[in-house]
Amino acid sequence: MADAPEVEAPKLSKKELNKLARKAKKDEKVTEKGGNQQQSASMEQEDYSKDFYGSYGLVNSSEKKELNFLRVKEINVSNATKDIWVRGRVHTIRSKGKNCFIVLRQGVYTVQIAMFMNDKISKQMLKFVSSISKESIIDVYATINKVETPIESCTQKDVELLAQQVFVVSASAPKLPLQIEDASRRAPTDEEKAKEQENQLAVVNLDTRLDNRVLDLRTTTSHAIFRIQAGVCNQFRNILDARGFIEIMAPKIISAPSEGGANVFEVSYFKGSAYLAQSPQLYKQMAIAGDFEKVYTIGPVFRAEDSNTHRHMTEFVGLDLEMAFNFHYHEVMETIAEVLTQMFKGLQEKYQDEIAAVGNQYPAEPFQFCEKPLILKYPDAIALLRENGIEIGDEDDLSTPVEKFLGKLVKEKYSTDFYVLDKFPLAVRPFYTMPDFKDKKYSNSYDMFMRGEEILSGAQRIHDADMLVERATHHQVDLAKIQSYIDAFKYGCPPHAGGGIGLERVTMLFLGLHNIRLASLFPRDPKRITP
Repeated sequence: MADAPEVEAPKLSKKELNKLARKAKKDEKVTEKGGNQQQSASMEQEDYSKDFYGSYGLVNSSEKKELNFLRVKEINVSNATKDIWVRGRVHTIRSKGKNCFIVLRQGVYTVQIAMFMNDKISKQMLKFVSSISKESIIDVYATINKVETPIESCTQKDVELLAQQVFVVSASAPKLPLQIEDASRRAPTDEEKAKEQENQLAVVNLDTRLDNRVLDLRTTTSHAIFRIQAGVCNQFRNILDARGFIEIMAPKIISAPSEGGANVFEVSYFKGSAYLAQSPQLYKQMAIAGDFEKVYTIGPVFRAEDSNTHRHMTEFVGLDLEMAFNFHYHEVMETIAEVLTQMFKGLQEKYQDEIAAVGNQYPAEPFQFCEKPLILKYPDAIALLRENGIEIGDEDDLSTPVEKFLGKLVKEKYSTDFYVLDKFPLAVRPFYTMPDFKDKKYSNSYDMFMRGEEILSGAQRIHDADMLVERATHHQVDLAKIQSYIDAFKYGCPPHAGGGIGLERVTMLFLGLHNIRLASLFPRDPKRITP
């Protein structure tokens, strides 16, 4: 079969050739552009910071990791340029464009962390860090950088941290029942409310704070309050130890009300009943009868008083002490007053920053006291009240408003927020209180006051068994239930006196707080038994 003849391709005109050339060039550009876009997308997808951020996951002790953390309070210009690890909570976070700023909080201290997108911090890392919820706990590896302009929003004002690595230790739920900034804010005065009705920043009421106490405890103010409260216990213990006192532990489940009366919690005890101790009183005295001479105890005290006031709780911490004396109960009363003034002095010297932090939210005049404690006789206090228009009987107890008014009068006259009131009427004191030897309507008892409110009640105790039976019978105390207590004084007991102090009241009044619940970690009152 013969081959088919070749067909000659048609010749293209110059115009058509130019058109094809232009199309080929255009296709080449499109291909090149597509390649560049693919390369750009590939580069964008590549996360060159992927090893420097993320979450640890559940820290369940599956591995040991040695990181040398620096405390926030130690971050300052003296260690500028150093690379460090730090752990804290995300207090605030804000991001814009290629920048992100975090305020990291650790107790009462805060520091700013800065992040900028660059060849070490990727877009993905910045996005991850920006999405971390407030109150999450994070670890940060960063360089300490000295700043030219002070960072007023942080306690560490002269430095910031330039972050290199960020890892989440424990994430917080995104939605918080209260904001830490709001719970830290000073409540406006009535005058401020009237002037700035439309521009008021949110504050958190006390019930909401107590319902969410764990969050509320994270505020700088709460940290400062409880550091000072720990200081009260520490000072109390150290001062008494130095004076030769022995710390004892008294039982909290007892067979009879320790102070008589109905304000006691009764609990089932196997086939019978027992009571939660209103005071370690009886056991302090029994320790004195056991020749311990000087004792103190720190522990919970329970009072079933249906009092919904700013200063009453159903459970509080008692700082109690008892001491044998030689001839006069003033040996003890003056010792206690000196211990308290020494404590106040120590708090003002050692906790200046914390006192200032509390004052930022709850302004109050600095606590004032005399080097030698002021001691007033009860009849003299009654006379002072009468001179200033208060009608009160010689043997009447002081009501809360009268106490406050007396404190105001004492402050004006003697320039002190702390004083001792001696020789209370016998009728208003517990059964174990020693009557005054000159006038039986009074007693060898005393209270101590801060800012016009009672923080300690004390007295000489009856150390004679027969006299104790007589006074207990007068107060209608069931003798059978306190027989072991009475028996303790049948075998010779030194004369002694003491007192009980409310830890939360001391904290509240020293700082000038308006409610005792602010000075109780998890307060208990007639309406609150949680959290």
